[in-house]
Amino acid sequence: MAETAKFDGVDVLVSSWQRVRPDFNTEPLTIFSRLWRLQPHIDKMRRKTFARHGIESWEFDMLCALRRNDGRLTAGKLMRETLVSSGTVTNRIDRMVGHGFARRLADSEDGRVVHVEITDEGLRVVDAAMEDLISVEAAVLGDMPAESRAHLAALLRNLLIRFD
Repeated sequence: MAETAKFDGVDVLVSSWQRVRPDFNTEPLTIFSRLWRLQPHIDKMRRKTFARHGIESWEFDMLCALRRNDGRLTAGKLMRETLVSSGTVTNRIDRMVGHGFARRLADSEDGRVVHVEITDEGLRVVDAAMEDLISVEAAVLGDMPAESRAHLAALLRNLLIRFD
């Protein structure tokens, strides 16, 4: 396994806080500051990966939601799956239709309901982007042992559940 650095920028900032305010419990900073600092790196890595497939992060999210749900969702369910507002999802559907990744279908029973269906091109793009993303992220994890990966995933799941 690759040797990890003994200190990072978070260690420096925590140490500084401990020096100037020894009464603070800085332990939460050791976790959340690292997550905060990882986020831009993860975002950049993912945006670069998606760009190779001609899509943006939001398109990947929308296409993944459709792909995971048998290729079709109502606009309302797509909104809930991707955690965006009604106006945002409408705009994004318009753009995905324009790119040929999805199509709108009227509900046969309720004219107010719109279904969004992934196209063959959308399937091709999302599958290729997901395959690429998995490869890129696996490379970042490198030689981290499987049990360490599973432990990290479990810890992050437990943290995320507190926000969901």
